[in-house]
Amino acid sequence: MRYFPAFLDLAGRHCLVVGAGAVATPKVRLLLDAGALVTVVAPAANAAVRMLAQRGDITWRRRRFRGSDVAGRSLIYGTSGDAGVDESVSHAARCAGVPVCVVDRPALSSFVTPAIIDRDPIIVGVSSGGTAPALARRIRAAVEATLPPRIGVLARFADRFRSVVRTARPEAVARRRFWDEVFDGPIATRVLNGDDDGAFKAMLAAVNRRSGADRPPGSVAIVGAGPGAADLITLRALRLLQSADVVIHDRLVGADVLGYARRDAERLCVGKARGGRGWSQDAINERLAALAGEGKRVVRLKGGDPLVFGRGGEEAEYLRQRGIAVELIPGITAAAGCAAAAGIPLTHRGTARSVTFATGETADGDPTPDWADLARPGRTLVVYMGVANADAIAKRLLENGAEPATPVAVVENGTRPEQRVVTGRLDDLGRLVHEHAVAAPALIIVGEVVRLRAAAADRDESEANALRLAI
Repeated sequence: MRYFPAFLDLAGRHCLVVGAGAVATPKVRLLLDAGALVTVVAPAANAAVRMLAQRGDITWRRRRFRGSDVAGRSLIYGTSGDAGVDESVSHAARCAGVPVCVVDRPALSSFVTPAIIDRDPIIVGVSSGGTAPALARRIRAAVEATLPPRIGVLARFADRFRSVVRTARPEAVARRRFWDEVFDGPIATRVLNGDDDGAFKAMLAAVNRRSGADRPPGSVAIVGAGPGAADLITLRALRLLQSADVVIHDRLVGADVLGYARRDAERLCVGKARGGRGWSQDAINERLAALAGEGKRVVRLKGGDPLVFGRGGEEAEYLRQRGIAVELIPGITAAAGCAAAAGIPLTHRGTARSVTFATGETADGDPTPDWADLARPGRTLVVYMGVANADAIAKRLLENGAEPATPVAVVENGTRPEQRVVTGRLDDLGRLVHEHAVAAPALIIVGEVVRLRAAAADRDESEANALRLAI
């Protein structure tokens, strides 16, 4: 680690910016945001710096830099872009022992400015040590996307109770456990969701609860993991995974998604393979209730959307009947994710007016599918869990009026690096699945929209050929 990360309190302190062009402007504004008293030294200034000077927000010395300008400064930026001036600024600052950053000149700098995420009072800085500022900005964007918009509000909320909590729980271990419960539990969730009154009441109750006397209530979040790709998980799902005590997941939830969970969280796979042994739904329900009854925060992680052929509704009903708090978090369902990854629109003007989701597997007691309705033209049919019964599904649709030449696509491992798409005709669906050895997880898409994928592929190939000729 070449650069030591630290946060400076510049409020009311004198800082210097040498240069007043486009590079200087963001540095001046950054210092003003930190409450610094800013002086700019430059013979000429751009409109933004002149406006700040006219308003009295900064002091502008309209002249060239002098070595004496560094006296009494807490921090200095060199932004002139003139090699001679930059070297003079660096030399004078180092001699005076003042931290200096000459923009894009790491060798002349004693500190670098990170890419900053400002959710006051939460501040996050990301730095590449001056080697790749553009990369640091991309990392900042990725980190910022994971932070709830009201994370700063949560920090201020906690600050209001710090002294009270310190008095109620003088032991450091007990205090740390209390704050873990707050930030990982329903109090923080209420603040982040805008329920400030509810959070305040819950916080008072938590503070007044005798330490260790009452176990905080557990909860279950039934969360959609999306169709497979880790970066298609929702931000709320990510936040819940990072606060879960236990993650109970399906077999098809990938390691990349599970990697978002807390390192010390217990993980339990309850997935079922076709024809193999696995957890029954009753056993899963009972385990969810038992863990929540122990006061644990449980995430039930399901592929796709838990409310689209994911049995999330059954699990939620079971838990609610037992008085357990349940939160339902949708995910990008397999139909939307796999179709997009395969380049197939689920609806398309003039081609498909509606889309229907159906399951290729039914349990005893389930109603028989209305095959005549599913076979109607002018719509897109998406069949979940249909690979094993592909031949029978095609037969039923054909018997009920579907055109044999209706285009079909089978998307295997949709959205993942190993995704594979097989296309053909409805009357050939069973053979396609068999000859290409398609295996779960896979999705069947039936409808004229599949032709649009082929048309797009033809256009891409034509453009590629034209480019080759041009080269």
